[in-house]
Amino acid sequence: MFDTLLIANRGEIACRVAATARRLGIRTVAVYSDADAGARHVAACDVAVHIGGPEPRASYLRADAILQAARDTGAQAIHPGYGFLSENEAFAQAAADAGIAFVGPPASAIAAMGSKSAAKSLMEKAGVPLVPGYHGDNQDPQFLKTQADAIGYPVLIKASAGGGGKGMRVVESAEAFLDALASCQREAASSFGDDRVLIERYLQKPRHIEIQVFADTQGNCVYLFERDCSVQRRHQKVIEEAPAPGMTPERRQAMGEAAVAAARAVGYVGAGTVEFIAEPDGRFYFMEMNTRLQVEHPVTEMITGHDLVEWQLRVAAGQPLPAAQQDLRISGHAIEARIYAENPDKGFLPSIGTLAYLELPPHAAFVNGEVRVDGGVRMGDTITPYYDPMIAKLIVHGADRDQARARMIQALAHTHAVGVQTNVAFLTRLMQDDAFAAADLDTGLIERRRQTLLPTPADADATALALATAAVLVRQGQAQSTGLQAARPATDPWDVRDGWRLGGRYRQAVQWLDGDTLRDVAVAREGQAWTLACDGQPQAFSWRAQPSANPNLAYGLRIALDGRENAGTVVLHGEKAYVFREGRTQVLGLHDALAHAQDSQADHAGGLTAPMPGKIISIAVRAGDSVSKGQALLVMEAMKMEHTISAPADGKVQEVFYAVGDQVAEGAELVAIE
Repeated sequence: MFDTLLIANRGEIACRVAATARRLGIRTVAVYSDADAGARHVAACDVAVHIGGPEPRASYLRADAILQAARDTGAQAIHPGYGFLSENEAFAQAAADAGIAFVGPPASAIAAMGSKSAAKSLMEKAGVPLVPGYHGDNQDPQFLKTQADAIGYPVLIKASAGGGGKGMRVVESAEAFLDALASCQREAASSFGDDRVLIERYLQKPRHIEIQVFADTQGNCVYLFERDCSVQRRHQKVIEEAPAPGMTPERRQAMGEAAVAAARAVGYVGAGTVEFIAEPDGRFYFMEMNTRLQVEHPVTEMITGHDLVEWQLRVAAGQPLPAAQQDLRISGHAIEARIYAENPDKGFLPSIGTLAYLELPPHAAFVNGEVRVDGGVRMGDTITPYYDPMIAKLIVHGADRDQARARMIQALAHTHAVGVQTNVAFLTRLMQDDAFAAADLDTGLIERRRQTLLPTPADADATALALATAAVLVRQGQAQSTGLQAARPATDPWDVRDGWRLGGRYRQAVQWLDGDTLRDVAVAREGQAWTLACDGQPQAFSWRAQPSANPNLAYGLRIALDGRENAGTVVLHGEKAYVFREGRTQVLGLHDALAHAQDSQADHAGGLTAPMPGKIISIAVRAGDSVSKGQALLVMEAMKMEHTISAPADGKVQEVFYAVGDQVAEGAELVAIE
């Protein structure tokens, strides 16, 4: 085994690798950029080395800087994590040439599977079924359009060197093909330094099923069963589970053996994933091979009981696989949910900001326990526009799928973040959705169930308003009302903080801004009885503060309205109350009429603003141009994804405020339209 391991990545995977290495007695080295000096993965390692600026091309994609860091620290091996340089054959070869073990496959295997087109040709020769499409070298746009026309729409354009949903577009018609191709190529070039694409028939209601394979240098190769990754948004996985619902033993064996054959065909070593697209009738087609560890590897660990990172390190050190195929078993069911800083109500746009508050459910590490959290950020960290906006991964295990799903709902209910928008409420609705519960899965599930999963935001109900108001009262010093028994009754009447007044009467009015609506709440005490009136409707009210992990910011509360009890957590941050209840989040503004009396009511109509921080990569209009509603005006790039800004109505461009290459802040006015 190695004495020193350099981890050429960041975030949760760097923390995950560091923990396993520490358990094995291996010294770890972190690398970090200007944006990551105080990051969690830096603190998790024994040594840290600065490698450059915040943009990936200036740091985490700099093979020379990472190799120099390995030399300077005496690292004998490099773990690439996933993303960045993990599937870069030149980096793997450079490490080998420097006498440093690359914790992954040989460069030749990465080369063989690194190009989707080349990999499909290889699989075709090996007799693995492929989706009809074009995987050749001719990248002329008109030629590619001719191929798409012949395949028949809808078609899927995919970056040949791609992954993670980047450089991928579904095209519904011939008229939309060339624009989608250009956008796909730009995104592919930005993310992978390679703008080549392939085209495939877009399958209707397919499932995305992948097989975890592992090979060693002694010629052994096994499959550790399958994962269902069908639930996706923007071609990126949201939920992963193992085993795949409805999988028969015969089909599992057929897919597993096909995956092992694919790995053997390229002389594979280490952890890899062979991804298949499956039709409802059971037919499956090779899609691609990811020559690295996958984000969703924890669900495989949970059902097999094996630490795949430990397997990686042992194989890279020349040791044989820890288990043979006949030794591997499936135990129970596991589900993983990716907690992202994003806004599902706005097309899952990334959300940038500082995590003013972060609470994750109680959990166990690695393969033990019912709930596991793999995270790469801490409270106080900033989600930047430079890297993937994942906050953490929740992984749960149950005796069966229903129990695992119930545990995931509970885990999501204990996941609270303030400072960025998250997808927690969306994930809760997804777990509770009838189609998901029935395992009616396909890659279009989210779009198919859009009305249920992405409903119009509802007004805050009386319970949410009461919880927010109770938090304000607790912050003022009234830890409980008289209606709920305290957990530990006070022995001195002067220690009771229940709002008692000498005259026996008390009244306080609170105004909450619920979206654009002002909601009036009044709490009153008459003798021992409290009432709370929401929008003029009084109800008997009582509350009690409960222990909180951060009592100066978050308030655990139990309230009763007309005898109906509810519990929740409220975070008071700035002028807002974040009400967390049963996996849902309600954001209310504490309205101070005097403080806002002088607020400007300037009319900003006609301006188009940036929905997030990002870089302008394309501008399609200039001052004086007439535009139509829905016409693309410019394209922004944030977190390696493209976002098109379109005209909200017919009009005339008065001014374009930025140029291609400019970095803009969220809310910056981009274009003025008359």
